[in-house]
Amino acid sequence: MNTANQQEVDKYFENKLMHAKNQFERALDCKYTEFDDLYPYMNEHPQFFWYKRYVAWQELLTVVEIASDWNVSWNKFFTKKQISYIENKVLEGKVLDHWYEEDESMEKQNR
Repeated sequence: MNTANQQEVDKYFENKLMHAKNQFERALDCKYTEFDDLYPYMNEHPQFFWYKRYVAWQELLTVVEIASDWNVSWNKFFTKKQISYIENKVLEGKVLDHWYEEDESMEKQNR
């Protein structure tokens, strides 16, 4: 692949990565995501937010996997701890509880 094509591929996946990361973080924060439009009736069920997070997590993992297959660097968009969570591929309580941990400590240091 020539340099121009690789740059287009990189840009495409960077956009997809940022979108998937944003959707996952919005799901973590119980904010609106595209999933809400797909299953509007689910808001009434207690399991809704878990499903919503799981769907966003799977989207993020899928985009990361495809980006890796195309040799696109994906980890520059994530903290070290987030990279570890993604590489382990399991959505656990600690992912939900500590996803922002490094970001928050860095914000406090910058104040």
